[in-house]
Amino acid sequence: MQKLCSSSLWPMYGPDALRQLETRLQSGSPQPLMQLAGLAAAQLAMAIAPHARRIWVAAGPGNNGGDGLEAALHLHQWGKPVLVSWMGSTAHTPPDALMAWQRASAAGVALQSAAPQAWPKNMDDHDLCIDALLGLGANRALSPEMQACVQAIQKFPGPVLSLDGPTGLNLENGQWLGSSDAQTVAVRADHTLTFIAAKPGLFMGHGRDACGQIWLDDLGHRANVSDVPPQAWLNAADAPPLKSHASHKGSHGDVAVIGGEPMALRGMGMTGAAVLAATAALYAGAGRVILSLLSGQATEHAPPDLMQRDWQRLELAQLHVVCGCGGGEAIRAHMPEVLKHSAQLVLDADGLNAVADDPTLQNLLRQRAKLKPTVITPHPLEAARLLRTSTAQVQSNRLQAAQNLAALFHCTVVLKGSGTVIAAPGQTSRINTSGNGRLATGGTGDVLAGLVGARMAQGLGPFEAACCAVAQHGQLANDWPDELPLTASALAQHLR
Repeated sequence: MQKLCSSSLWPMYGPDALRQLETRLQSGSPQPLMQLAGLAAAQLAMAIAPHARRIWVAAGPGNNGGDGLEAALHLHQWGKPVLVSWMGSTAHTPPDALMAWQRASAAGVALQSAAPQAWPKNMDDHDLCIDALLGLGANRALSPEMQACVQAIQKFPGPVLSLDGPTGLNLENGQWLGSSDAQTVAVRADHTLTFIAAKPGLFMGHGRDACGQIWLDDLGHRANVSDVPPQAWLNAADAPPLKSHASHKGSHGDVAVIGGEPMALRGMGMTGAAVLAATAALYAGAGRVILSLLSGQATEHAPPDLMQRDWQRLELAQLHVVCGCGGGEAIRAHMPEVLKHSAQLVLDADGLNAVADDPTLQNLLRQRAKLKPTVITPHPLEAARLLRTSTAQVQSNRLQAAQNLAALFHCTVVLKGSGTVIAAPGQTSRINTSGNGRLATGGTGDVLAGLVGARMAQGLGPFEAACCAVAQHGQLANDWPDELPLTASALAQHLR
């Protein structure tokens, strides 16, 4: 059993690949996989709540419920008082789950068939609930009976252990089943034990909040060589590039940030986003950083370490360019030159919106990205504009959306959000697990764009630079002191 965290480099599989793995494992195992899963669940339950006086198992009608029944059997045999609320029926239960029900019944496990409106009486915060209602493959809204059981779990006073994934969460995409409402009926677990392999939905979207600590028991998968390729990998944090003693400022690349809409266009200045991106590149260790505001004027609100220069005087063919931050409509006129001539490019925010609206710019982006390192960093709405779809469609399959963008524009894609996805042609995608809700504030995306630019300037390829920057950006938020506010400017100044 493995404890999965933000430093784990672990493969993740979608439903089709998991079915292949399960079939292979079952054919080579002398014991039914459901029994192995139930034993693993019981062992973790004892580790989580060793002093629990009672354990309540909410078991669904399918194979996830069978895992719960097997866990209940072991806990009962170990002397723990267990009550199972089983929502299945002997006439409509899958064969393995039916066998688990028969084994639990024969052993004397206390079973009740009605979905409870509340947990069993006399249970307190030392006791344990095991959520085994729904697992992989659930993709529809919960029935009223299932909702009632989930609501009872939500009110449970002690820790909750979900098997395979919290009920109400789509394990493929991290969205709520049947609803995008953050208040939907779903289990918020303290621990989640997933089987065979990690599932993408545990690490993105609402999965980041619903799963608690994630554990994996591969049931022997890792011990058996498999040729089933993973759908994605968790993004492990790599150390930032080190500067050797014999290096100089020219050894670490020149980054130019182009953005900042002139005040006259909208009655307000948009220089802050460009300044944040440039500050991030500076503190992340780029050799030289040039801030080029679209107004052509210098700003007094940038660190003195930044060089400021009119973008038309830049030698784009020699620069690692970060473009679009706070550029507004003004960036559109400059995009052809940036796309044609930048040696390396990170395209963000208004630069992406300009591309989404202009087929000519889309073709230029495709042409350059085939030959020159290019990274785009959309959030879900920007990704939807580029793909001519909706934000909901992007969020319903973030991995596929990022891969579609990478194929469409031949570049590395950083699809931001809960469980940022990094995709590129010829690469297995990464899902990033560092970071938290404190990054949900204006300007942190600009900081990320500047950080990616710095890593590219320091010699990393576009995919490697994106993976490194996204992991570091999130880890800074994880490590941020609780008593201090996390702002984009403070974040930029703590990079290295």
